[in-house]
Amino acid sequence: MTAKKIDARGLSCPQPVVLTSQAIREGAEALEVVVDNEVSKENLLRLAKKYNMRTDVREENQDIVIQMSK
Repeated sequence: MTAKKIDARGLSCPQPVVLTSQAIREGAEALEVVVDNEVSKENLLRLAKKYNMRTDVREENQDIVIQMSK
């Protein structure tokens, strides 16, 4: 399964959450979302919990990569 990639670096909330929610509603079962701030990370983790998705978070340089899957 190929993860849909969302590059939300430089976007302030709620934009990363809006983009990710839209992808989930469109049927994405695996996502990789890249953000650059803690607030977006925390909001995306709450979104994943709402949709009962598994998450894996890692830091790459100054980016935060969140992998979500059903």
